[in-house]
Amino acid sequence: MDVSSSSKSSSSSSSSSSSSSDSSDDEVTSMLVDDEGSHLTSGMLLFALHTEKYLSRSEYRIPLVPGIKWVERKLSNRESCYKMFRMTPTLFYRLHEKLESYGLKSTNKCSSIEALGMFLWMVGAPQSVRQAEDRFERSLGTIHNNFMKVLKYVCKLAAEIICPRDSSFSDMHRRLQNPRFSPFFNNCIGAIDGTHVPVIVDKDLMVQHMCRKNITTQNVMACCDFDMRFTFVLVGWPGSVHDMRVFNEAMDKWSNKFPHPPSEKFYLVDSGYPNRPGYLAPFKGTKYHLPEYRDGPEPEGIPAYPPHFQTKIIVACMALHNFIRASGLVDRDFALCDRDENYVPPEASYSQPRTTPAPSREDAEVMNAFRESIAVGLYNRSL
Repeated sequence: MDVSSSSKSSSSSSSSSSSSSDSSDDEVTSMLVDDEGSHLTSGMLLFALHTEKYLSRSEYRIPLVPGIKWVERKLSNRESCYKMFRMTPTLFYRLHEKLESYGLKSTNKCSSIEALGMFLWMVGAPQSVRQAEDRFERSLGTIHNNFMKVLKYVCKLAAEIICPRDSSFSDMHRRLQNPRFSPFFNNCIGAIDGTHVPVIVDKDLMVQHMCRKNITTQNVMACCDFDMRFTFVLVGWPGSVHDMRVFNEAMDKWSNKFPHPPSEKFYLVDSGYPNRPGYLAPFKGTKYHLPEYRDGPEPEGIPAYPPHFQTKIIVACMALHNFIRASGLVDRDFALCDRDENYVPPEASYSQPRTTPAPSREDAEVMNAFRESIAVGLYNRSL
């Protein structure tokens, strides 16, 4: 084949390829034609897009009261600080110092004090990102970034503070030395219960997160000690699942972190769990402290973040709870329980499960006999 024929073949092939792509280019070309039919170059289009994205921003807002000034003003007044941040100024600064040890730092855009105040204000009420944007007069991006930054370090605090003080449970708590409880509950090490925290989920997840109160929730299992501190928490389960299913995951998947009761020790559990060694459940069909249940506000939800972030927020709030409790400072809400050992929060009667999986016969017989002995002993004492 001579050069001429080869050139013609190549030209023909190129022409064919060009014609086949003409139709696919028509749409792009039409986007680059103005009303007068003139063509815009791709460079001009890219410049226009760059200008729209980076150069045509709204003017920087100058807040009348900068966020840091608002936070500092609240910190200067104990009552205002407690209302806005759910803790005293002294405790606020202790928490800030603790989070700094984990890596919380100020930036050119926002100080760490303002970021922490923003976070506590949002999770304490709760407040949305839009409300925070209006309150702190910051961009949505700045609000989001600072919230996530503080959340990261509070979750680090959770890993340290949500655990038993004594992993061997060797000492009997002073509350149990009260003649009202001793000797029947000398070996009790705490309580386990589930609670439902309202969450916001996508439509395709609504059914599995719908609890018996017809709201979307997460079923959260928690262990607590007699100092009202969380010692273990398992989050992330949708609200439709039974408490026992969450409990089983704690026993299996998280067995290395779950604070198991030593031999002869036991937790108090509610009717959603079986009565078996290590876990003392109430008699079926019996309500306890019924006169003490009272009407009150239900636990509120959390900001509308993706589910995995909402899970982290739940853990963070429990860590803040423990931090407040462990501070040794007077807290008006904890004081209600400290002054009255019979006090039962209104939330205690919510979302109790209807049925409980039965334990093995041998396990049930052992713990049923123990439960019966406690009931008889308490009854005889009351005579």
